[in-house]
Amino acid sequence: MTTSQNVSADGNDATDGTAPARNDATDGTAPARPGADVVCLGETMVTFMPTGPGRLADVPTFERGIGGAESNVACALARTGHRTRWVSRVGADAFGDHVRDAVAACGVDVTHVQRDPARPTGVYFRTAGERATGTETQAGAAEVAYYRAGSAASAMSPGLLDDDALRDTRVLHLTGITAALSDTCLDVLRTLTAPAPGRPLVSFDVNYRVALWRDRTVRGPEVLLDLARRCDLVFVGEDEAAAAWDLHGPDAVRAALPEPAVLVVKQGADGATVHARQADGTDTVTTAPALTVDVVAPVGAGDAFAAGFLSATLRDLPVFARIRHGHLMAAASLTVPGDLGTPPARDLADRLAGLDPADWGRLRLGPGWTTDGDAPTDRSSGTTSHGVHNPRVEVRTP
Repeated sequence: MTTSQNVSADGNDATDGTAPARNDATDGTAPARPGADVVCLGETMVTFMPTGPGRLADVPTFERGIGGAESNVACALARTGHRTRWVSRVGADAFGDHVRDAVAACGVDVTHVQRDPARPTGVYFRTAGERATGTETQAGAAEVAYYRAGSAASAMSPGLLDDDALRDTRVLHLTGITAALSDTCLDVLRTLTAPAPGRPLVSFDVNYRVALWRDRTVRGPEVLLDLARRCDLVFVGEDEAAAAWDLHGPDAVRAALPEPAVLVVKQGADGATVHARQADGTDTVTTAPALTVDVVAPVGAGDAFAAGFLSATLRDLPVFARIRHGHLMAAASLTVPGDLGTPPARDLADRLAGLDPADWGRLRLGPGWTTDGDAPTDRSSGTTSHGVHNPRVEVRTP
């Protein structure tokens, strides 16, 4: 297990990869506490998921929910006890009411969500399955139909957003999805990722979505690589890196992205690898395997992983523990139908994240594992593991 050194955007070192508190004071007083632990900026839409299997053309009924990579992170972090704020724009319509109220219900500050009377709230329909990362149809990939062109969020621009609301935080979390929405949205990300005194730690999830870039005049992969290089903490899927940049494996991604203090390469069922830069300029490389999970739907797992990793970063945990907390939060999302799972209680997550490699490898998490108790059961003996009980968390015998 290793810890990393994090470098804030203005060049001030922060030890152990934690998010530094802002210090705008010039009179020698203690720095004021930022207004939020994490601020997330991006579009959230109303989602419609089929109530049964089949193509979108064939299914007759849908269940309504919400979906947005950035608000998913904000909601997950809020439900684990962090102070989060979501900044965005929605239409002055009923769907906008629903999105804003649903995010607020998770405990997220939505006071800086703007309402647009001239543009609608975005909507999309999707089937179960993984999102495609390449240019060709993938077997088992979800069928997705977006209705977001001209949405309220696509009109975000540097002049419309409250700069103080975005920067009064320990961490600012952004994704590549926002950059794909419009030229003005790309301007927002370029502004927020530019070096500036007092800039919070900037976290960036690449989130390469081929369909969102097809009608843009700029090349998505080049834009995303440039933005990632300007950030402090970067998340990218190994499959995304291959599809966008033809980079294969964590070492190749790091070679192309040497600038971020922390680079997290998500490797699906194989786990995740983190390159963390040290004070002498070298990297420590930490890998942690994923969990065995009875997957209900893969929607939102990447966002949940980012939330778990950020939560552990805010708590100044070692890098290895941060990856494990990412896996646990992802497992909470994987075992529910929609984007947002119920996060495990912090004491449960800490106990599971602290398991030795053998016990970690024997865990099997199923639907309801975060809500039907608070820890795993060893089904080989009928006794509980680590003194607690949860019938939905199985510790398998070797």
